[in-house]
Amino acid sequence: MKTHKIAVIAGDGIGPEVLSEGIKVLNKVAELSGEFKFEFTHFPWGCEYYKETGRMMAEDGIETLSKFDAIFLGAVGAPGVPDHISLWDLLLVIRKKFDQYINLRPVKLLKGAPCPLKGVSEKDVDMIFVRENSEGEYAGSGSWLYKDKPNEVVIQDGVFSRVGCERVIRYAFELARKEKKTLTSISKGNALNYSMVFWDKIFKEISAEYPDVKTYSYLVDAASMFMVKDPKRFEVVVTSNLFGDILTDLGAAIAGGMGLAAGANLNPERKFPSMFEPIHGSAPDIAGKGLANPLATVWSASQLLDFFGHEDWGKKLLDIIEEILVEKKVLTPDLGGTATTKEVGNEVVKKLG
Repeated sequence: MKTHKIAVIAGDGIGPEVLSEGIKVLNKVAELSGEFKFEFTHFPWGCEYYKETGRMMAEDGIETLSKFDAIFLGAVGAPGVPDHISLWDLLLVIRKKFDQYINLRPVKLLKGAPCPLKGVSEKDVDMIFVRENSEGEYAGSGSWLYKDKPNEVVIQDGVFSRVGCERVIRYAFELARKEKKTLTSISKGNALNYSMVFWDKIFKEISAEYPDVKTYSYLVDAASMFMVKDPKRFEVVVTSNLFGDILTDLGAAIAGGMGLAAGANLNPERKFPSMFEPIHGSAPDIAGKGLANPLATVWSASQLLDFFGHEDWGKKLLDIIEEILVEKKVLTPDLGGTATTKEVGNEVVKKLG
């Protein structure tokens, strides 16, 4: 029997609550399959760990995590710890050290999920965002000159390499070809006259290798408008780190809210572990109250199953999420229900069985 070794970083706020439901669901899937099992190892890293030690993760954290097949992340962030510390010293370190250069974010409106757009049905909102996840605007390159002086200057560099752009764009083309869908590139070449002109150039070069894939290119401001006014024009989307970060949160709002938003940070070559997470954040205001929606975590568990080649079980979890949304009997308050985090997780397990 195949054993998938998973490092669990529950993190902060509602992270531990939602992740425990995701683990419960994955264990049930493994039990029912009879073909594989999960071995979960928990690490206490996050903002509370930082308050105690001055570090977001152990000094040998990356070396420790490298021995696992995947990472299951809850949420990071807490009052009293600056956001740039909690992000750069845990999440972004993992993404960069493990070359998780593909961020895969589904923006799919399931049946029963609330949508704020009038006259829009499930068939109109079915996108997958392929976001560059290792460089670009989040490369962490820049300078801070004359700090705290009247002539203070900061410079934030966007770093776009040919290798970095080519591999994410090629991944998106392969996905579009496999799914028989269109591919849209989103950039800002009219204003960012180096980085985004370079991105557009590489997209055009690679598109010549995929004549069977119909392509579109939009400026990011136009794309954000069309996501609201005409979302069905987007199927597979490829974009840079910053634009992907912003547009997928807009997508989450369109497709039922952050409580249904999941993301995968992939190292496609599997040289390093990939990481799977709900992307709603730590929500400290509702932590410990049993109010958090675990369905985003179940969706990220579905992505984890897909990554390990268990696509049938991954699809089963999505079908169950949709069934729960349609029935409207066991939902957390963000979706208009009265159920607790644990009750929703139990409902997923019940429907699996």
